[in-house]
Amino acid sequence: MTTRVVQDPSDGFRFLPHLETEPPDLRVSFDVLGGGRIRARISGTSVPAIHGSEHKADLIARSDDVHAEAARLCDLWRTWFVEFQPTDDRRRALGSRWRPYATNADLSGEPEEQLRLAIARLARSGESLLFNTLLRGDDVRTEMFRTYLRSALTQEGLRVRFDSDLHLPWPMLCIAQEPTAPAATLDALFSRFLGHRHQIEHTADAYTWVGPPCTAHERPKVSLNHDARLGRGTRADEVAKVLAEGTECTVRTTYEELVRDFEESALDEQVMYFWCHGEFKDNKPEPHVPVIRLTDGTEIDSYELRTLLAPRRDTDFRPFVLLNACHAGVSGASVARAFLGRVLIENGAQGVLGPLISMPQAFAAEYALEFVTRYLRGNATAGGIAHELAQHFTARYRNPLGFAYGLQGGMDTRLELTNGGKI
Repeated sequence: MTTRVVQDPSDGFRFLPHLETEPPDLRVSFDVLGGGRIRARISGTSVPAIHGSEHKADLIARSDDVHAEAARLCDLWRTWFVEFQPTDDRRRALGSRWRPYATNADLSGEPEEQLRLAIARLARSGESLLFNTLLRGDDVRTEMFRTYLRSALTQEGLRVRFDSDLHLPWPMLCIAQEPTAPAATLDALFSRFLGHRHQIEHTADAYTWVGPPCTAHERPKVSLNHDARLGRGTRADEVAKVLAEGTECTVRTTYEELVRDFEESALDEQVMYFWCHGEFKDNKPEPHVPVIRLTDGTEIDSYELRTLLAPRRDTDFRPFVLLNACHAGVSGASVARAFLGRVLIENGAQGVLGPLISMPQAFAAEYALEFVTRYLRGNATAGGIAHELAQHFTARYRNPLGFAYGLQGGMDTRLELTNGGKI
């Protein structure tokens, strides 16, 4: 008999299977309560359950103090590492080696002892932020929480979600060195960083838009949104070539081009790549806001993005965004209300990957080339690739800057292709 459906009460729910993902191995939550108090919670298969519940503790740390030290840690990466300048015996800068960690992505030819000393300082500060500032306290519940979390993070290869009101540079934080361990080698120092040990994503005040499944294409639909003057002498041009090869690639260099395309009814790009400058703009008396600029120099902040994207809520705008602009992945206490990544996710983006510090162009281009190449193959998730790259750059290039990229949501996002993941 021919059947005609006249009513579909399950409309909407029929799309739920595509929303089901494997839960993370470890879920860590830091809820900011009144007065800046912090309530910490952990759960997941990597920690012992207490009657099927979660571990919980009210910390003595306050959110402003934690955010202040997180900002200091990011600045230390700039002053101690990115801007490191070798000197001679009279403390004069060596002109032949001007800021070698900023001008080269490959540091394998640099003196390893200098690298080791710099990384050791960053590791100590990353450990201190996590355990001496955020998780400090000697009450029983805090000690138990700290013990369970330390034990879980000491493992390797976990999928970790920081579902947190605290916006910290999670991949740049560190586990403690074992008291009985010998003097730390460079590889041992690298392995202490959470970004080296685990896949990490940060969620909290922005969650992936719930809607129909993402559209799969035979050829990936991507875009390059960039400042054409940026990246000379780097591998930026190679990234553009990879984005254009075997794809439907849209190139934008101005704010007006963004406006034009965002007003189109069909904008189902799967990857949006931004290669541009980013900075914090004074917004007195309100907090500073991060802005990005394309070739035309027009400032684009989160409020402008919200204005452009809000009408698209019911469309198939579901890209993964690589926001390769300085500070684009940062959402500290002073900019929490104006976070570019949060606005993108709230309006459809599946996830946003961006630098947590002022990133040198040489490394930013190298990182983008590796990430885009691997992601466009369609057989790996964004979280898996970010984790692979953190290890790749330390093992091959002796460079820790892969830890300074943060993933907001999107850990399990992958490129969907109709031909089974082959371009």
